[in-house]
Amino acid sequence: MASLKSGSDVLFVLLGAILVLAMHSGFAFLELGTVRSKNQVNALVKILTDFCASTVAYFLVGYGIAYGVSFFTGAEQLAAKNGYELVRFFFLLTFAAAVPAIVSGGIAERARFYPQLFATAALVALVYPLFEGIAWNQNFGIQAWLKSAFGAEFHDFAGSVVVHAVGGWVALSAVLLLGARRGRYTKDGRITAHPPSSIPFLALGAWILSVGWFGFNVMSAQAIDKISGLVAVNSLMAMAGGTLAALVAGRNDPGFVHNGPLAGLVAVCAGSDVMHPAGSFVVGAAAGVLFVYLFTVTQNRWKIDDVLGVWPLHGLCGAWGGIACGIFGSKALGGLGGVSLMSQLSGTLLGIAVALAGGGIVYGLLKSVVGLRLDEEQEYRGADLAIHKISATPFREEA
Repeated sequence: MASLKSGSDVLFVLLGAILVLAMHSGFAFLELGTVRSKNQVNALVKILTDFCASTVAYFLVGYGIAYGVSFFTGAEQLAAKNGYELVRFFFLLTFAAAVPAIVSGGIAERARFYPQLFATAALVALVYPLFEGIAWNQNFGIQAWLKSAFGAEFHDFAGSVVVHAVGGWVALSAVLLLGARRGRYTKDGRITAHPPSSIPFLALGAWILSVGWFGFNVMSAQAIDKISGLVAVNSLMAMAGGTLAALVAGRNDPGFVHNGPLAGLVAVCAGSDVMHPAGSFVVGAAAGVLFVYLFTVTQNRWKIDDVLGVWPLHGLCGAWGGIACGIFGSKALGGLGGVSLMSQLSGTLLGIAVALAGGGIVYGLLKSVVGLRLDEEQEYRGADLAIHKISATPFREEA
């Protein structure tokens, strides 16, 4: 029976890893559909190569920092328990690799290729595992302190803060250091629109991400006997809430509509195992409104050129999800309890601080040493021709 349980756990986690790996194609198509035509090839190449660089960095360094596990032992030891530790690494790698995939959408259309690939390796090897180990492996005793101070540990079941808020706030650091796309904001205060190149591809990316998210959330149990239908239905309700709220708040704009489910799913990750489905719907709906409003404010009022809106989508909706877990996870609002609002607030703020500091250091050093941006001529031609020497279609935008 023990062997059957071990094998079942391996299959369960492996299926989760495959689903989240598939989500990375969703990141690729979401970015491809949002950027201009002359940057579509670059979006596809970045997501694939970032994932592979993340794999190496997390295998060699990051996983060890987060969990104290080394893979430099014999294959016989690695294969123990049907290789459970190996598929667990694979599953958690897909989470770690989401951080540079998130960043990629914010810095699209003007970032140099190899400096970003180096940043990916640094983020996944050092920055992300630092907070991951704190939240999910009791590193540095911070969780124990939160429990003694506020009665409960920081709870983030599937990564609203650990993955999404960290990725979104790292992206904000990168976007600010990189600067806006040339011509996006004029000296006389006007804003030049850069509409999505392909709504169908944008929608495809959103659908792939939404479907894969049920592996992201449900399989975060990491064992077959800990699976919960509550997580699945909470994810579904948050997805519905985010979509409908973005539909209304975004006045039928398809870009907002297709980011709405993602906003809801980002926000529900943290408390998907403790909240009531009705609470999850509210959390998702609030995230949908938050994304639409802050995307608009960020782009138009603050003039921060975050191409896919990854800071409001992942950074702010992820932070909202971390805090919302402490509200809607309480028994008073129909949740299972065992959460503390103060612990959720403290853990969320710590995740933001780690992300801002880590992102600032990584991208600040790269900017000062090798530079982050394409030159003016390369950006005008587009990253596809400038970096990859080929365009996505025989017809190319000139500006």
